[in-house]
Amino acid sequence: MPLLLEEDARRPLPKMYRIRQNFPKDCLDDPAEAVRREFGREEIRSRVKPGMKVALGVGSRGICNLPLIVRTVADEVKKLGGEPFIIGAMGSHGGGTVEGQLAVLQNYGITEEAMGVPVITSNDVVHLGETSRGIQVYFDRICLEQADLIIPINRVKLHTDFSDNIQSGMCKMLVIGLGHHRGCTAIHQSDMSWFGDTLKEAGRLIMSKAKVGFGIGIVENAYDKTYLIEAVPAERIIEREAELLEICKKNMPYIMLPEADVLVVEQIGKEISGDGFDPNVIGRSFLLKKFVLPVPRFQSMVLLDLSEATHGNASGIGNFDVITRKVFDQMDFESTYANDIALGCLDDCKIPVIAADEGEAIRIGIRVLRGCDPDNLRIIRIKDTLHLGEIQISEALLETARQNPRITILGPA
Repeated sequence: MPLLLEEDARRPLPKMYRIRQNFPKDCLDDPAEAVRREFGREEIRSRVKPGMKVALGVGSRGICNLPLIVRTVADEVKKLGGEPFIIGAMGSHGGGTVEGQLAVLQNYGITEEAMGVPVITSNDVVHLGETSRGIQVYFDRICLEQADLIIPINRVKLHTDFSDNIQSGMCKMLVIGLGHHRGCTAIHQSDMSWFGDTLKEAGRLIMSKAKVGFGIGIVENAYDKTYLIEAVPAERIIEREAELLEICKKNMPYIMLPEADVLVVEQIGKEISGDGFDPNVIGRSFLLKKFVLPVPRFQSMVLLDLSEATHGNASGIGNFDVITRKVFDQMDFESTYANDIALGCLDDCKIPVIAADEGEAIRIGIRVLRGCDPDNLRIIRIKDTLHLGEIQISEALLETARQNPRITILGPA
């Protein structure tokens, strides 16, 4: 039985145009030199002693220049006489298994051969205590028992599920990333209305018991390029991370058009954002109630694909109205379910309407619209929420785009 009436299935789709959204482009010319400069600071270099075993926490985000940054950190630790090793720090990602975590790191180029140091993944944790609200806190056993120094390396960014003065970054990596599957699940028992408080309290507990020396905080610009790299002493991680988050907000990309009928997203993935996409860009979330960025109003949202780097983890899929058969066929249910069960949000992995292909998916998204002009459909198409420098819009949105001095119309798609 066809999903659409014949006239809807054969409906011509509107002509699309490429536009450029112009954001500030400032970025680091040499990220490796920025890392070396940070290690040149006495308050940082003095924390690494000869013979120290140094754990470098590396997670599951698709951070620009990640292999270069991690390799340079490892090299600088070696220069100071330390013995670095990389420890996977990604909570329940990678299906919550050591094999899955290792595959995620390898996909990012974080291998023993490329980094010149051992790469370890583990799910073995130690219970450190609980927060004032009774949330249990766990931490990686290898870091506690074998490391003389711990350095979390992470991007500071808005989080997909809660809002506070610190969100995703070095503290979250310590609490959730290095808490592995058990710790991630425990921390997400926290209500999202006070999740930031839980993160900070758990972070302080961990740093009082584990040998965290400093963190490497990374901020990116609106074009997914490295904007800033900073080594932050452990005792200032929470305070400084709040300041870095403000810098991040000023460099976030967003969709500059205020309204559309249909939003088409080409791909989602865990390397793009924790929810597969950034709700602060799109304005849809089952958990996040306040969006920091301007978000467009639209009626239906269509997903065409999963990114290769997400390894089938389709967390966030439940926010869409329509997906393609290709998306469904790529889903790794075990990885997706493990992630969202640990998060405590099953809505994120519910299956939307499945269309045969891209054309049918977009036409279904159009068919369910109410109160729209079928001859002047307003459609926005983006690759994903990280890459918003160039997007596509339908002809009906051209006049709105022309009125924005920060938008350049490039021509037909």
